[in-house]
Amino acid sequence: MELTLEQIQDFKGKYPRQIWSLFFSEMWERFCFYGMRGMLTFFMVYELLMKKDDAQLQYGATQAFVYAFTFVGGLFADKILGFRKSLFWGGLLMIVGSLILAIDPHQFFFLGISFTVVGTGFFKPNISSMVGQLYKSNDNRTDAGFSLFYAGINIGALIGGYVCIAVGKGDMFSSFIPEDKRWNFAFGFAALVMIISLVNFIFTQRSLGPIGLQPQKLNSDGIYQPLEKWKEYGTYILTLVLVPVIMKMVSVPEYTDYFMWTIGPLTLLYLFYEMSKVTTAERNKLWAALVFIIFSILFWGIYEQSGGSLSIFAAEHLDKKLLFFSADPNGINNSGGAFFVIIFAFVFSFIWLWLSKRKMEPNTIIKFGLGFIFLGLGYYVLFATKFFASLQGITSLNIFTIALLVITFGELCLSPIGLSIMTKLSTEKLQGVMMGTWFLASAYGQYVAGRIGKTLSEVPVNSTKLVALNTYAEGYKMLGIYALVAGLVLILISPFVKKLMQEVH
Repeated sequence: MELTLEQIQDFKGKYPRQIWSLFFSEMWERFCFYGMRGMLTFFMVYELLMKKDDAQLQYGATQAFVYAFTFVGGLFADKILGFRKSLFWGGLLMIVGSLILAIDPHQFFFLGISFTVVGTGFFKPNISSMVGQLYKSNDNRTDAGFSLFYAGINIGALIGGYVCIAVGKGDMFSSFIPEDKRWNFAFGFAALVMIISLVNFIFTQRSLGPIGLQPQKLNSDGIYQPLEKWKEYGTYILTLVLVPVIMKMVSVPEYTDYFMWTIGPLTLLYLFYEMSKVTTAERNKLWAALVFIIFSILFWGIYEQSGGSLSIFAAEHLDKKLLFFSADPNGINNSGGAFFVIIFAFVFSFIWLWLSKRKMEPNTIIKFGLGFIFLGLGYYVLFATKFFASLQGITSLNIFTIALLVITFGELCLSPIGLSIMTKLSTEKLQGVMMGTWFLASAYGQYVAGRIGKTLSEVPVNSTKLVALNTYAEGYKMLGIYALVAGLVLILISPFVKKLMQEVH
C-alpha cells in the first residue's frame, strides 16, 4: 500500500527512510557532475589548447548554463512534469551527453556538454525539493536531513572529482587503458554512474508516496484531472530543440553575457508577479529568500574558483606531496573539499541539533554570515601559499589542502542550509520555482567566477612561474577580503531578515 504524505513525514528518529534512496541517486549523479566539472578547464587548456583566460570564460559560461537551466527544470516540474518525471528525463539527457563525450570528447565536446547542461537542469532542483517534502514545516530535523543529503552529494563528488581527472591524465588505470582512449574512459565513467543513479531511483520511488507526482488540473466541476499529454510530450520536444541553442551559447562566451543580462531581470519580474498573488506573510518570507539568493551569488563567485583558476593553479604551481603520500594536485583540488564535507557534514548536523535542543542555535542568516567568514579565511590561506613557494613557482599541496578545509567549513554553513531554507520560505506552489531561483543564483555565481578567473589568469607574457603564482595569490587575498566583509554585513542585518522570516529559523 502506498504511503500517505502524513505517514512519510511522521517518522521517528533523525532521518526519514526515504532520504536514503534520494541520497544514493543524488550521490551517483554528483559523481557524473563533479567528475565532468573537474575535467572542464583542464581539458580545454591542455587538450583543446585554449588560452587560459578564454578557458576561464568558457568554464564560467558552461557552469552558468548548468545552474541557469535548473530554474527552467524547476518551472516545468512545478507546472507540467512533476518532480519524478523531471528527474528521470534529466538523468536520461545526462547519460546521452556523457556517452557523446565518451565517443569523442575532442570533436563533440560542446555537444556532449550541452546535453548534460539541460539534463542537470531537470535533475538537480527537483530531487532537492523532494527531500524538503519529506519533512513537515518547521521540523527542526530538516537542516540535519539536508546536511546528510549534502554528504551524499559529496561522496559522489569525492569519487568522481578524483577518478575522472586522474583517468584522463593517465594517473589511474593507465596500465590497461590505451593512452589515446584515456579521456574517452574518463567521460565514460560519468555515463556509467548516471545509469546507476537512474536505475536506483526507478526501483525505490514507490516509497515516496505522493511526493513528486505529476501535477493535476482542477476542472469546472471541482475535480482534479491529469494534465493533457501533449503538454508533457511538448516539454520533451522543446528540451531537445534547446540543446543546439545551448551548444551555441556555451561555445561563444559573448552569448552568455547577453543571456545572463536578460534571464536575471526576467526571473525577478516573474517572481515579483508570483509574489503579488500570495499573502503578506508569505510575501515577506519570499523577500527573505531573495536576501539569501543575492548573497549566494557572491559566495559562489568566490567559492567556484575551484573548477576554474584553482584548476590551473593546481596543475602548474603545486607539488605532489600530501602528508606522507604522493597525490595528483588536480585530483585533490577537485575532490578535497568533498572529502572534508563527508567528514564534517555529520559533525555540523549534530552541532546544529545540539544547539537547537539548548535554544542556542544561530538563525540561518547568521549561519550564512559564518559561511562567508570561513570562505574569506580559506582564501587568506590560499594567499599564504606564496610564502611556501620555491624559486620555480611551486608551492605546498599541504597548505593548499588546509585552505580547502577552511573553505569547506564555510560551504557547510551555507550550502546545505541554503537548500533547506528555500523549502522553508517557499509557498507550496512555488517550491520548484524558488529552488530553481536558488540554483539560478548559483548560475550567476558561476558566471562571476569565470570573470574572476579570467582576471586572475591575466599574467604578463613571458612571466616566470613565480610571478604567475604571486599574481594568483594576490587575487585570492582580495577575494578573501570581499568574503569577510560580506559575512559581517550579513550578521549585522540578521535581525531585519529574521523578522521577515517570521517563524522560520
